[in-house]
Amino acid sequence: MQKLEINPEIHSEINNRIIHAKKVIWNLDPADLYEEALFNREGKIADNGALTVNTGKFTGRAPQDRFIVEDDITRDSVFWGDVNMAIKPEVFQNLLNKVVEDLHNKTVYVRDAYASAHPEHRLNVRIINTKAWHNLFVSNMFLRPYKSELEDFAPNFTVICDPDFEADPEVDGVPNKNFAILNLTERIILIGGTEYSGEMKKGIFSVLNYILPHEKEVLSMHCSANIGREGDTAIFFGLSGTGKTTLSTDPDRALIGDDEHGWSDDGVFNFEGGCYAKTINLKREEEPDIYNAIKFGAIVENTTFLKGTSTIDYTDSSITQNTRVSYPINHIENIKVPSIGGQPTNIFYLTADGMGVLPPIAKLSTSQAMYHFISGYTSKVAGTEMGITEPKLVFSACFGEPFMPLPPPEYAKLLGEKLEKGNVNVWLINTGWTGGPYGVGHRMKLKYTRAMISAAMNGDLDNAEYFNHDVFGVAIPKDVPNVPSEILNPENTWSDKKEYKEKANYLANKFVENFKKYESHANPKIVSGAPKKI
Repeated sequence: MQKLEINPEIHSEINNRIIHAKKVIWNLDPADLYEEALFNREGKIADNGALTVNTGKFTGRAPQDRFIVEDDITRDSVFWGDVNMAIKPEVFQNLLNKVVEDLHNKTVYVRDAYASAHPEHRLNVRIINTKAWHNLFVSNMFLRPYKSELEDFAPNFTVICDPDFEADPEVDGVPNKNFAILNLTERIILIGGTEYSGEMKKGIFSVLNYILPHEKEVLSMHCSANIGREGDTAIFFGLSGTGKTTLSTDPDRALIGDDEHGWSDDGVFNFEGGCYAKTINLKREEEPDIYNAIKFGAIVENTTFLKGTSTIDYTDSSITQNTRVSYPINHIENIKVPSIGGQPTNIFYLTADGMGVLPPIAKLSTSQAMYHFISGYTSKVAGTEMGITEPKLVFSACFGEPFMPLPPPEYAKLLGEKLEKGNVNVWLINTGWTGGPYGVGHRMKLKYTRAMISAAMNGDLDNAEYFNHDVFGVAIPKDVPNVPSEILNPENTWSDKKEYKEKANYLANKFVENFKKYESHANPKIVSGAPKKI
């Protein structure tokens, strides 16, 4: 039996814990992990070279089973509630003991990796897996050290993922058999009972979202980012369905990253070394970068093959709508190396407004930028989820609420400071409906959205003439190159102006209601960015 010291540099914080395992395999190359995964019957190889796997019962994160250990470090700093649920240290220790014991007779795959491309803000992560494909996933998604850097690698956070271990809810102090627990004092993420790989990725993202703003005044962001040929950096925030991946992928701009970033005094930097993209209904002609990135080294989750072939059927949602692929970022041709950009020039908040109320493009003041950042608004529409028959308003603080341990106004305050220091333009982009709500109006044309974003990045709107929206107060340009001027004011696209004002007030009230839970943490400047009812 082999032993593995899981965190040699911080003995006092993990009580000198040693993991014993039947076999410990360190830092395998992708080809070797393919062999291990196939030998273990964990997946199959598609004809494009990708490894295909099934994640079992869980095809997505289980936010109701994600906890943070409440102790002297976290008690007064974490924004506790339905998102950041507290768990006692003794519950964590009991489960950790059981998982470590469960590993005694298993082969474990160990991966040493980095999170954060900025060397001053880097987190050294050691990941311990019982699945070879999980170890390939973290190799794809985190930054990969050179072999010379592994010789004296000292982890300062550890992930232990044992999907076959299930808790006993009656005795273990957790509501279900699966769990993902962050212990920010012992610097361990403990995952059990679920094979969904995204729990590891988002666990480390949550850690960075605590450490960087709280300890280093670095803003952590759930966003994509790219950089132009002149070195201008752009950031794209947006929830699912808003077009974040599509609009940040630009043949004339290099991709910095597609999901997780930090913003320091030096500029914007990627947290990751890979991409984790949805594949449902993926087509080469619509998403060529993602389609072409699916090759040897990529992992495709919860898909099936076309009958009688080993060709992936991207249209099949019989397992889940949340089919995904992970791949190293270098599977994309046009990327920034290293994944670091300068101070951002433009920031875009993408929203798919199913109410048809918000303008297709608007410029935000600093106060409005902070307020809308906390709000993180979009809408789901009929057909996206079972039971949704009309637009469903969604608010996700900081455009990534499930991964934000601190009070959202703390992130917004840091954002405001950086905006003013760098004189950054912030734009609200409605990729949703115009001419009426969903079912009456129509979706904003992609070519117009691209033209508006290009105009903002090219400086064409720097000296434009603006007018303010009656309810939301945001500044709307009167003219945008290559965009019909009549669609810029959303009220003008509605046949019934009275109904438009009613819907605008309705949406504004929903913003105000949602914000109430953050008011006690928000300063007056943030509050002043709220919409005004008319």
